[in-house]
Amino acid sequence: MENIEKTSVYEGLYFVLGGTVPILEKEPEKRVRIAELKKRMESEKEMEEVIIAMNANPEGENTEEYIRKELRKKTNEKHIKVSTLGRGLSTGVELEYSDSDTLKSAFSNRKQDKPETHFHS
Repeated sequence: MENIEKTSVYEGLYFVLGGTVPILEKEPEKRVRIAELKKRMESEKEMEEVIIAMNANPEGENTEEYIRKELRKKTNEKHIKVSTLGRGLSTGVELEYSDSDTLKSAFSNRKQDKPETHFHS
């Protein structure tokens, strides 16, 4: 959370899950504060989006899937968007040293320029 605040990019509210869900976990609700997050969502009147910010590793991805599944009913009812942080290549990284998953992520999260509008007189 400290790194996110240092960027000064996000000005919304935070909720810290307090952990991650290992891939073969049988009781994931004991590993993260999902019940508390659901209560928070219920009490927030103007929530528009839940941004899931997890580490880019198998445990982080598993936790993301678990959160999405657990929140699906509430986000659908309240029309709350669920998103994740974009992933891909870091500044200064050379393509030849990037692994295939990083490159896939970079392509799927690419930024697109809007077409220029030309005015003719």
